[in-house]
Amino acid sequence: MISVYNRQKDLKICKSSVRALVKATLLYLEIPFQEISVYFVTKEHIANLHHQYFHDPSPTDCISFPLDDTHLGEVFVCPYIAKEYAKKGRLDPYRETMLYIVHSILHLMGWDDLEEKERRAMRKKEKSCMRNLDELRLTLKAS
Repeated sequence: MISVYNRQKDLKICKSSVRALVKATLLYLEIPFQEISVYFVTKEHIANLHHQYFHDPSPTDCISFPLDDTHLGEVFVCPYIAKEYAKKGRLDPYRETMLYIVHSILHLMGWDDLEEKERRAMRKKEKSCMRNLDELRLTLKAS
């Protein structure tokens, strides 16, 4: 089961599109279908989580919390950060948010990006996942 919770107003979120994107990513990564929760939160909420769990009070793009064998985990994504980053790079904020979801799922699977070698491998896997989503013509934008 893919649960989606929208607790922000910075970017319009289509929950069925999020579910399709998450399901496609899990299938592509050959992850047995499990329960996963995706939360879209405000800049303040993500900053609070970042401070509480990582002792860093700054807002961040996404945070993942792996759980157990039956529930893959919880993903917290901040569309405000995606919009700000997209604006600076002239990117699509929906695509940036998609990348944050993919990135978070990879973290749930144990991928890490703290060391340069790991970061390069994770970026390569993210690009591969995003290409797959493009081939499937999946987007977060409501039809």
